[in-house]
Amino acid sequence: MQTSAGVVLYRYDSLDKLFLLLKYPAGHWDFAKGHREVGETNKQAAVREVEEETGIKDVVFVSGFKKRILYSYNYAGRTMRKQVIFFLGHTLEEDVHLSNEHLDYVWLNYEDSLQRVTFDNARRILTSAYRFLHVTTK
Repeated sequence: MQTSAGVVLYRYDSLDKLFLLLKYPAGHWDFAKGHREVGETNKQAAVREVEEETGIKDVVFVSGFKKRILYSYNYAGRTMRKQVIFFLGHTLEEDVHLSNEHLDYVWLNYEDSLQRVTFDNARRILTSAYRFLHVTTK
């Protein structure tokens, strides 16, 4: 099974939380994520992927949030299984410098992010993150 790691990254704009979504070449919108390299922890991979894909170096993890999604896809005629470990992270950085892995990005509030993300598993991760933040920031 392949393992990737990613971050549901947010920042504050006035009093609202804005979440970072990336547009992938296949056309879908999702969070920053990527394959874990040999010797990396999931958190190290997540931080590296955010920096490589967005240029954002300032990621502070929200303690206690860690979610996993599982899915399968076809590659070269074979069914591949994959897990992605997601963390929740906060940044003060607003500027994004996309790598060539993505076509676009957007910072959106929760409701708009929920509409923009393409896959149901991403919606579930976003909802979990939003609820976690709502409980921990009261």
